[in-house]
Amino acid sequence: MSDVALKVENLGKKYIIGHQDRERYTALRDVLTNQARSFGKRVVSPFKPTNSGYTREEFWALKDVSFEVKKGDVVGIIGRNGAGKSTLLKILSRITEPTTGRITLEGQVASLLEVGTGFHPELTGRENIFLNGAILGMSRAEIKRKFDEIVDFAEIEKFLDTPVKRYSSGMYVRLAFAVAAHMEPEILVVDEVLAVGDAAFQKKCLGKMEDVATKEGRTVLFVSHNMGVIENLCKKTVVLSKGQVKLYDETKKAINLFQNELETQVQNVNFSQLKRSGTGIIKLIDFTIENSVGQILSSVSSGENITLAFHYKLTSNRPVKNVSLGFSIHNSLGDTICILYSDYQGCTFSDLTPFGKIKFNLNDLFLSPGRYLIGARITVNDIEADWPSDFVGYLDVESGDFYNIGRIPHSGIGPVLVRGTWNVDPVERK
Repeated sequence: MSDVALKVENLGKKYIIGHQDRERYTALRDVLTNQARSFGKRVVSPFKPTNSGYTREEFWALKDVSFEVKKGDVVGIIGRNGAGKSTLLKILSRITEPTTGRITLEGQVASLLEVGTGFHPELTGRENIFLNGAILGMSRAEIKRKFDEIVDFAEIEKFLDTPVKRYSSGMYVRLAFAVAAHMEPEILVVDEVLAVGDAAFQKKCLGKMEDVATKEGRTVLFVSHNMGVIENLCKKTVVLSKGQVKLYDETKKAINLFQNELETQVQNVNFSQLKRSGTGIIKLIDFTIENSVGQILSSVSSGENITLAFHYKLTSNRPVKNVSLGFSIHNSLGDTICILYSDYQGCTFSDLTPFGKIKFNLNDLFLSPGRYLIGARITVNDIEADWPSDFVGYLDVESGDFYNIGRIPHSGIGPVLVRGTWNVDPVERK
C-alpha cells in the first residue's frame, strides 16, 4: 500500500474567455442598425464569420501543477485572488474536469466548498440533515448514526423541526457545517469554511478540523486567506501564483514567500494591468497617501492625521450618481484589519468630474508600526463598478506619539492602537 493519498501531475485547466467590444452607451437606433447590418451579412454570406467585435482569449487558470500529499497530512493552499485555488479544489472534488494532466486519489473524497449547498428552505432542519447528507455522499445509515452528533454540534435542537427558511443566517450556517464536517472520507477538501458564523463557532469549526486531521488521521487540503489558521493547522503548504505552484514546502516557508510576494506586488502596482470585476463605468487609476495640504507621503506615523486618496476616472459621458467607495486595511499577510465604505456613514457621491480623487480623512492613525496593504472597491447604485482583485497600495507606518505623552509606545502591542479614559471606583465590601 502506498502512503500517498493524493498525487497531482502536470495539471492544467483552460478556459475560453469571450470579449465583446462595445460602447458603454448605445442608443436604440444603434441597436436596430447593428441588428440589421448583422442580418444582412448573414444573408449575403451565411457561412463567413462577421466582424462583430467579438474576440476569444485562452485563459489558463492552472498550468503544470504538480505535487503529492501523504496520507494523514494536512496541507494548506494559499495564494492571491485569482491564483487558481478554487479551480484546483473543484478539480480535486471532481466538480470540473482538467484540461491537461491527471490526479491519482487513494480513497473517498469529500468537499466542503460551499456549506449549505442543497438545503431546501421549505424543509425542516431534521429533513435537511438527511437531504444534505445524501447530497454530500453519506448513506442513510451513516446519517442516522451521526444524527445526534450533528444536532449537538450545530446547537439547533430546539429548532430541529422548524423549516430552515425561518432560521437566522448563523443557525443555517451552523447546521450546514455540522452536516459537512461529520462526513467520513479518507480525503477532505476544505475551502474557507472556517470563516462562517460567529467567533465562538469559528473556534469550534477549527477544533473539528483539527480532530479530523490529528485524531481521525484523515488527509485534509485546506484553502484559507487566514494565515494564522493555516499556520496552526497545516504542516506543509502549497503557494499558488498565476495558476502555477510557486512553492510546496513547510508552512512557515510558504507563508514567508507569500508575504514577500504581497509586498512586491503592492510596491509595483500597475493599475492598467489589474484584474477587475464590475461594470467599469468608473475605474480606479491610482492610490496615494497625502497630508492635509495634499502632499504625497511615503510613510506616516501612528497618531498622525492622513488622507487616503483614491484616484478615479469615468469611462462614460453619462452622469454617475450614488457612488460609494470602500477600502480595506490588511496586515502584511493579507489578513483583514478593517473595512469601511462611504455609504456606511451615509455618504455617497454624484455628478463626479471625469477625473478626480475620492478622499478619506483618517484622523489619529490607529495602527502600530509596520506595513499595511490597502484594498478598494467602488459601487454605483449598489452595483459593483470596479473591484481590483489585488491590493491597490500600501501604508508604511512608523512609531509616533499616539498617546500624546511625549514618548513612543512599547513595541509588540498588536496592530491596532486604542486609547480612552481611565478611572477608579471605590467599592464597599459587605
